[in-house]
Amino acid sequence: LHAGGKFDHSTYKVSGGLHGVGVSVVNALSVEATAEVRRDGKKHRQTYRYGEKASELEVIGRTDKTGTTITFKADPGIFTETTVYDYEMIKNRLRELSFLNKDVRIYLKDERSGERDKFHASGGVVSFVEWLNRNRTPVFNDPIYISGEKDDVQVGIAFQYFDGYSERLFSFVNNINTREGGTHVAGFRAALTKCINRYASDDIIPKNLREKMGGDDVREGLTCVISSHVPNPQFEGQTKTKLGNSEVKSIIESICSEKLTIFLEQNPQVAKRILTKVVEAARAREAAKKARDLSRKKGSTSLLMAGKLAECQEKDPSKREIFIVEGDSAGGSAKQGRDRAVQAILPLRGKIMNVEKARFDKILNSEEIKQLIAALGCGIGKDEFDLESLRYHKIIIMTDADVDGAHIRTLLLTFLYRQMLPLLQGGYVYIGQPPLYRLGRGKKETYFLDDDELNNHLFTQASQKIRVTANALDGKVIEGEQLVGVLQNLSVYQRIVSFLERMNVWESLLYFLLEKNIRKADQFTEKELVESLVGELSADDSMIVGAVRSCRWRADCYEVDVAVKGKAQISTTLGPQIPLINEYRTALRLFPKVRQYLTGTFAIVDLNSSEQEVEMTAENWTDMVKMVRSESFKGSHLQRYKGLGEMNPEQLWETTMNPENRTLLQVKINDAESADEMFTTLMGDKVEPRREFIQNHALEVTELDI
Repeated sequence: LHAGGKFDHSTYKVSGGLHGVGVSVVNALSVEATAEVRRDGKKHRQTYRYGEKASELEVIGRTDKTGTTITFKADPGIFTETTVYDYEMIKNRLRELSFLNKDVRIYLKDERSGERDKFHASGGVVSFVEWLNRNRTPVFNDPIYISGEKDDVQVGIAFQYFDGYSERLFSFVNNINTREGGTHVAGFRAALTKCINRYASDDIIPKNLREKMGGDDVREGLTCVISSHVPNPQFEGQTKTKLGNSEVKSIIESICSEKLTIFLEQNPQVAKRILTKVVEAARAREAAKKARDLSRKKGSTSLLMAGKLAECQEKDPSKREIFIVEGDSAGGSAKQGRDRAVQAILPLRGKIMNVEKARFDKILNSEEIKQLIAALGCGIGKDEFDLESLRYHKIIIMTDADVDGAHIRTLLLTFLYRQMLPLLQGGYVYIGQPPLYRLGRGKKETYFLDDDELNNHLFTQASQKIRVTANALDGKVIEGEQLVGVLQNLSVYQRIVSFLERMNVWESLLYFLLEKNIRKADQFTEKELVESLVGELSADDSMIVGAVRSCRWRADCYEVDVAVKGKAQISTTLGPQIPLINEYRTALRLFPKVRQYLTGTFAIVDLNSSEQEVEMTAENWTDMVKMVRSESFKGSHLQRYKGLGEMNPEQLWETTMNPENRTLLQVKINDAESADEMFTTLMGDKVEPRREFIQNHALEVTELDI
């Protein structure tokens, strides 16, 4: 402990923390940790287990490089939920670091799958802003960059306005993401507001309007990255999400005021575009204020009088929940089936406005949104939103299981994300999960959330009356719990096969790749391995391909084009993209469990048959699964729900609203940057990014409602 270089101010000028225990903590929380240090022409290594020294420091070779490599394996006894590393989370953080450390090259490789990424940003935080705005339309071309140093505090700020209406500000102190802002953010915001107002003289903007321009108007449609370096940072809380150094505010405000004033005077065209944007925001805010005052006078009382909101009896917000349902039909069933003591119902008619494309005043003129704001009671917008006034601590979005229901759910989430973000951050928002299927057998009804639940039920029922014999396994009998497990695994594998065949990875080819244990993308860089694969595929007795059309070196890997037998007109490309597909990686884990059942025929016997045992033959595993499902369905009636209105009040209560039975999906924001990008791509004005997203992911759709 306390051996870090940050205690020597000549080694580290700034650092993220003050304790110097980072690697010591990692070591203590690891099953095994190894440190390799390259310095003075030698490579040194020492190993630790469970925080204790497991080997002496040893010289393992000579090197002309310098640096340190720490390898560790998390202790599952401490990290009980998971020890699996999230590649996307690591990738996003390293991308941030590449922007914050200009010209540093960062290489990331996932040795589980072979996936790799390289990050390099020559423009630093300017490149960061350009990347954040890549799917948006900027108001002016190049981001504005401000930098300076005072009293050992360094700051680099890049910002650019786009044609949207939300502020997107990301702040960092010594490379730490300060999600809650702090004094460095306050300093920049104060300087920006003062400079814009100072530049907006009476001959440019009328005085009566200029006096109404506030900080929110100046920051509407702003994308900004603040990177500051502070010698002795004081964070509020152990998570380091908010900077507390009071002196930093005045330093950054001083630097920004000086540099931004000069920029605006030297770039009048850019300044004019910024002012036009700010004036539009101020006018819209004034219009929104009038609309908000009008809706506040009506309030939730008008909703009750109009019969829209079915209120509950409980007064304590922490015990109250509101269901936002789609249309009057579902609203009627929900109102009749609810627990009136704690459950309120708000039916919305039709699709609400897409707020990603609308100004604030337009949003407040939408009847559906006014109803929603009045019902929740917490207000809207930075000045008016008050979490303490929230009338329900569970907000449950309950829409139909069809494309319209999904669209309405997306529009509601877009509104909550852009206008009531603290509700999502606080975990108040949930998605109701109504059942997809109802299975009736006699007078008994059973409900299932999805295909997996339905299949598990059918396979369990089948195991009580069916015996399966695998002829290719010397007549091995599969029955009881073993049969349930085999059928479940084969059902998942069948879904993977269907998915991959849409990508031209046919079942026979998938089996070949799994059999050859192709696990990583970088295996396609190994010439001998690829030549071996081509040789086996080209063999006269190959049951897989009609022809190997080409084998070529492209970029940094080999690609092989083959024609699968029975699919002669379709060419399939074998390359590093296949091991990176999530479904293929699932198939890799599943293959050892299902491999023995993927060949040969099966005999199926109904043990409950009143007649002499009749044996049915399945030619392959897919037929076997299909026949077992069919036998299990006998005497039953299956209904697939598409709308909540198809359920009567009792069914809706039992399946979706009863706290003892229902399934709720809590909406969380794990990565604000990725969430913001997704909403912009899918719900924003730009068509090209949305078209590209759809083209890239169209084949991944599992349920298409036409």
